[in-house]
Amino acid sequence: MEKIALALNNKKINPRPATLFVGMISQDISMFGHAKEELMDVFGSVSMESPVWEWDHTDYYKKEMGAGLKRQFIFFRKLINPETIPDVKLRTIAFEKKNLDENGGRRINLDPGYLDSAKVVLASTKDFSHRIYLGKGIYGEVTLVYSGKGYQILPYTFPDFRKQEYMEVFEKAREIYKKGI
Repeated sequence: MEKIALALNNKKINPRPATLFVGMISQDISMFGHAKEELMDVFGSVSMESPVWEWDHTDYYKKEMGAGLKRQFIFFRKLINPETIPDVKLRTIAFEKKNLDENGGRRINLDPGYLDSAKVVLASTKDFSHRIYLGKGIYGEVTLVYSGKGYQILPYTFPDFRKQEYMEVFEKAREIYKKGI
């Protein structure tokens, strides 16, 4: 067993690069532009953006962020190494904390993730049975999987990610990704 561990330690295995995206939820859509600008300073230019949608799938954020929430996704041009997603999540948390309202609540929620040709992965600070620990207090969740028929939902896929318009946006982002690898 020790020889196997040494062999693995000596051989660097690099995962295939992936497209970074950030899902944004806010009552104030001007926060989307503010977040996009700051994130572009770190992660580079955006290859595509989703439309802005109503976000009324749960009351999870209502107490903290109010009603009338909106959702938008941005996808970055430069591919990332998937192992960096915990650092990306920590950066988005710092942005959220920097932009709290007068009561200490978030004005924007930022959910980073990545996609490759086979899946959409979200980063979270919350552990659950279907999430795996990635390091630095961050967990990963495969939210959608791709088959020849498009994206497939899983038993724990969030309600909004089950919507056809979300899947269409992620399929378009997947096509851009495939052209770039």
